[in-house]
Amino acid sequence: MTSNSVKAVGRISNAPSAELDVKIVQLVRLLRAGEPVKMSKRSGDFVTLREVVDEVGRDAVRFMMLYRKNDAVLDFDLAKVIEKSRDNPVFYVQYGHARGQSVFRNAREFVPNLPSEPLARSSALAAAELERLDDPGELGLMRRLALYPRLVEAAAMAHEPHRIAFYLYDLASDFHAQWNRGTDLPHLRFIIQNDPQMTMARLALVQGVVTVLASGLNMLGVGAPEEMR
Repeated sequence: MTSNSVKAVGRISNAPSAELDVKIVQLVRLLRAGEPVKMSKRSGDFVTLREVVDEVGRDAVRFMMLYRKNDAVLDFDLAKVIEKSRDNPVFYVQYGHARGQSVFRNAREFVPNLPSEPLARSSALAAAELERLDDPGELGLMRRLALYPRLVEAAAMAHEPHRIAFYLYDLASDFHAQWNRGTDLPHLRFIIQNDPQMTMARLALVQGVVTVLASGLNMLGVGAPEEMR
């Protein structure tokens, strides 16, 4: 069925105000460890989408298909999308969410009444003294989080879901960078044993990160894991 046919169906349906916007996308080039996977329509030798999903998982396929503009060719490397590295965007974003959840699990040793349920935890952290967060990395994370509502609106208006995927990768990158800074500089860690107020402020920041990562991943139809090994 052509796009014009689908539009005609929409016009005669019970939803006259419904609009259909057809986006033409470029081809997907399937690779394995950098080498093209040879396919031929003539010989009937091809790889189906189901086979790709079975090999690398639904989350990897969905995220990577959206991690580019619709008018750009996608090089989908079957080996790369299952790597546990920064070069694999879906892993890097999901790992950011899982890493945030690990902060909460570790924090319960020092904040035993910290709720495990996200909404309850957000409420418990609502009174945190965020003004104490003055490190450049923390301020950068807060600025990034503040962009999210407008970014989602802009992506919807432009029909460009790749903007959300790009944003999630950038947010995860900022979060991982701040985590690494805390590894080298103990005073920047998310949990400060002798400063409960600072700990609560940083936990509130982490809550913001995991909330936005989970929201964005859910919007793309991708899972937000609690743990990754």
